[in-house]
Amino acid sequence: MPQVQQHKITPFLWFDSDAEPAAKLYTSIFENSRILDISRAGDKVMSVTFEIAGQRFMALNGGPHYKLTAAFSVLVSVETQTELDRVWDALLADGGKPTQCGWLDDRYGLTWQVIPTTLMKLMADPDPGRAGRTVQAMMKMVKLDIAELERAANG
Repeated sequence: MPQVQQHKITPFLWFDSDAEPAAKLYTSIFENSRILDISRAGDKVMSVTFEIAGQRFMALNGGPHYKLTAAFSVLVSVETQTELDRVWDALLADGGKPTQCGWLDDRYGLTWQVIPTTLMKLMADPDPGRAGRTVQAMMKMVKLDIAELERAANG
């Protein structure tokens, strides 16, 4: 079994029984991602340690006792609309559900925020009118639209 380096902080995700397929999905979407270790008890996967874009995660097949909720989400910063669309579509594939303001729940129940860096810049604009128009536009969106956010900021 390969030695897995310990990180000081590793988000730990509780799944009923989908830790391995979830980890495979997540590592297929993002660059610099990989499965590091799969722990088994016989033929049953117990846990999966993986990295998404260099961030270490651990997923446990812990049974139905706990469910993932939007109280914990993974924020993904994207630079372009093309990247936003690709990540959004991949996370929604096969049963995910979009919510609001760039948030979605994937088919395994994990909540993601797919947020363009442009949004953060526009919301931090020193002109309160630009920042306010940006927030108002964002609040009406499900999947974020960078061009529309910029138009709103510009009035």
